[in-house]
Amino acid sequence: MKIYFSPCPNDTFVFHGAVHGLIPSAPKLEVTYADIDITNKLAMNDNGPDILKISYGALPWVLDKYTLIPCGGALGRGCGPLVLAKENSDPTSLAGKRVAVPSERSTAYLLFRLWAKQHVPNGVGEIVVMPFHEIMPAVRDGKIDAGLVIHEARFTYPEYNLTLLADLGSWWEEDTGLPIPLGAIIARRSLDTAAIEKWIRESVEYAWANPEASHDYVMKHAQEMSPTVAKSHIDLYVNEFTAALGDDGFAAVESLLGRASAEGYVPKIHLSALKE
Repeated sequence: MKIYFSPCPNDTFVFHGAVHGLIPSAPKLEVTYADIDITNKLAMNDNGPDILKISYGALPWVLDKYTLIPCGGALGRGCGPLVLAKENSDPTSLAGKRVAVPSERSTAYLLFRLWAKQHVPNGVGEIVVMPFHEIMPAVRDGKIDAGLVIHEARFTYPEYNLTLLADLGSWWEEDTGLPIPLGAIIARRSLDTAAIEKWIRESVEYAWANPEASHDYVMKHAQEMSPTVAKSHIDLYVNEFTAALGDDGFAAVESLLGRASAEGYVPKIHLSALKE
């Protein structure tokens, strides 16, 4: 079974058990590690992978082919995307400026568009898509005016002498009271999705029960991240919603995609489509 997810610590931590044959109910997995922009695009293809991690922001475009697996993904509080700049400034300074984002169909970009509509009345200028690990160096070097960053950038951006313009997670939580839906695990509707949900949840539970077992695997793919940062990344992004979306998780997804569809940013979907 072909599965695509990122090399980030939260994904490798979650899927370590299943990938290494430690979960009896899991099939043999053929893994490809890919940036979120790549998986968002792959999910649009008719011959896309069996299982993959995508942005919740890309979900409305693929629900005809894929179903949402209500575990294994990334939702949470205090873990939202950040808007970074080289110098201290207020949000209105982004008007007409070049902003780098990790994917045009990422949750981060969707949150950014909703936030910018409130805080940048005249609108930003050019949006430039680039791999998330290239964004902070580009802002630091003046190639981009501001950057929308995700993942471990929350912990490392001071090393690039960048300043925080906005924490979109804090904005979202204050505005809605809900967690932030970031990354979704999806599987082809033609597969036994109940069985997939079972072994993914078992892989999550195995990771929590054996937190050191995945250390070498996590660090091998952690893109030169320090063990301390990798652990902070896992602690932040692997949480109760990783084991099960639950009512709050589904409400968060519905709220995000409902707001986005009202603005015309994504196709309209119904909550029932997320649970089918």
